[in-house]
Amino acid sequence: MDPRALKESWAALARHGDEVPLFFYSHLFLACPETRGMFPMSMAGQRDKLVGALGRIVSNVDQLDEVVPFVQQLGRDHRRFAVVAEHYPAVGASLLATLAHFLGRAWTDDLAAQWAEAYGLVAKVMTDAAEEAAATRPAWWNGEITAVDRRGIDVAVLQVRTDVPYPFAPGQSAAVEFARRPRLWRWLTPANAPRSDGSLELHVKIVDGGQVSPALVQSAAVGDTLRIGAPVGDRLVLPADERDLLMVAGATGLAPLRAVLEQIDRDWQSNRAQRRVHLFHGARTGWDLYENDLLSELAAARAWFEYTPVVSDDPFFRGERGLVGETAVRAGRWTDRDCLVCGPPAMVEHTVAQLATAGVPDERVRFDEFTPGAAAEPVPVAPDGGERWGR
Repeated sequence: MDPRALKESWAALARHGDEVPLFFYSHLFLACPETRGMFPMSMAGQRDKLVGALGRIVSNVDQLDEVVPFVQQLGRDHRRFAVVAEHYPAVGASLLATLAHFLGRAWTDDLAAQWAEAYGLVAKVMTDAAEEAAATRPAWWNGEITAVDRRGIDVAVLQVRTDVPYPFAPGQSAAVEFARRPRLWRWLTPANAPRSDGSLELHVKIVDGGQVSPALVQSAAVGDTLRIGAPVGDRLVLPADERDLLMVAGATGLAPLRAVLEQIDRDWQSNRAQRRVHLFHGARTGWDLYENDLLSELAAARAWFEYTPVVSDDPFFRGERGLVGETAVRAGRWTDRDCLVCGPPAMVEHTVAQLATAGVPDERVRFDEFTPGAAAEPVPVAPDGGERWGR
């Protein structure tokens, strides 16, 4: 393959903006009509996923070893969209047709061969990963909502029972599809460590403009069903070393950290192992501190745990006020701790920057970075992709 030719042709294609995915999907759905049912009714959100997925692989085409794990995860993820090996040739044909349409005279037989080779390699890695995953786990787990606890107007805590045990580590996340919003997958994180009854607890906050979170928060009822994709991510899983922890959460970014807390508490109860933890939970108002009672009770009962609620926009709140990242940094010296950060992207970015300024080594700061390898909707198979939290 010629990495330079692939990158230059992709850059030329990307300059056509929204016309690229419009042409691609039109070609794909006409050539392979059965693929239309894999996507949501509205395709408005697909442009960034397609362009991001293509862009990431192409930009690393000269370092393929570095993107193989990403491509493998992309292949495993696509199982939940009912993507099978027979779909890959149709997607490849639509990709090449799109390139030919927009590149015009620049689209030569040699360049076509370069793209066909690149696509073939990526498709093989994806299908091999999907087949390997199929031997050990289902494409998704079916879940039933057994309880709904609405904590205010924009947050709900859901209890979910899966049809077969769901294997995950505290801190991992999963793409979830709500039966009332078919083909729209959004990232959620179990807020509990694995339980003996196999149930999961999901924290959902309404996202402005979201299509799934409002339905879950406002309409979900006992008996409603979910599909839950395979667990992904290890950035927020409890570090193997036994260093003390700083946790900084924003809104329902608390969920994975609460799951890790539950794991630590179980360890403490079983062998009295000590690992000090200080959790800062940030929200806009005091009403938004939806787990305040539980966390306050845990702090009162466990000498190893400290909890600081932080509110940014409520002048009547009697506790800490301000941005949660700044508040955490002011409260102590954290250079000897592992730091777990989770929440809205802007909050995570700000907190990570604050910790760096305070001298916390980069390798001690852990936060989730979702990529198209964990795409929440199907991304056409081609060199590369990108996406993030949809809590």
